[in-house]
Amino acid sequence: MTFWTTLARAGTASGDDILLRQRGAIFEIRYNGIELMSNLNHQSEDQLARRSLRRMDFRARKILIGGLGLGFTLRAVLDLAPADARVTVCELIPEVAAWNRGPLAHLADHPLDDPRTHLRIEDVQAHLAQSPGAYDLILLDTDNGPDVLVRTENTGLYHDTGLAMVAKALTQGGLAVFWSATASPEFEGRLSAHPWAWLREDIPLVPGRGDATHHIYSCSRDAALLHRRKAA
Repeated sequence: MTFWTTLARAGTASGDDILLRQRGAIFEIRYNGIELMSNLNHQSEDQLARRSLRRMDFRARKILIGGLGLGFTLRAVLDLAPADARVTVCELIPEVAAWNRGPLAHLADHPLDDPRTHLRIEDVQAHLAQSPGAYDLILLDTDNGPDVLVRTENTGLYHDTGLAMVAKALTQGGLAVFWSATASPEFEGRLSAHPWAWLREDIPLVPGRGDATHHIYSCSRDAALLHRRKAA
């Protein structure tokens, strides 16, 4: 039997405990004892980037990713984004960024080393508030979804004020996409109350199977954009 090995640990001013551990080829980050992410399955994180860029006809040049994670969404964006794209990544925890330059760097093929990547150690909500009309594409993967928050401080991102802030940070015809581990009827109700069109896509964790899924919520003032290039 292979046991978990603790590679690193970090804490926040509010007392949160962030743990990086490894078991064989599996790397996992846990937040206050809850699994936040691992490299075991990143199908839906990849699809978060790929489906969004396809909808934008691969022309999005100003891209924001909220949450670095293990770098898989960033890698998928870089693989498809134009050569002159600028990809801003907001990561709140500096140690997570450091781990992505160290023991986790090989998992997504060193995406922080790409010259198009611009890493900010900053709360994505604070960044959005200062970025009106700044982004063609916004990808938000800060929690396990609107119903499974890692940080209570992220609640506002999924409510009316946060949604309005996200919409304001988009360029005309831009696209905002939220990742979620669960489908959220309450969040869907809030999306419907906002002056934009939205849709939910259910992404199988294993391609071809529908018994376990994650979910992607795509939102835009351009309703036609949401029905463009829907294929995986």
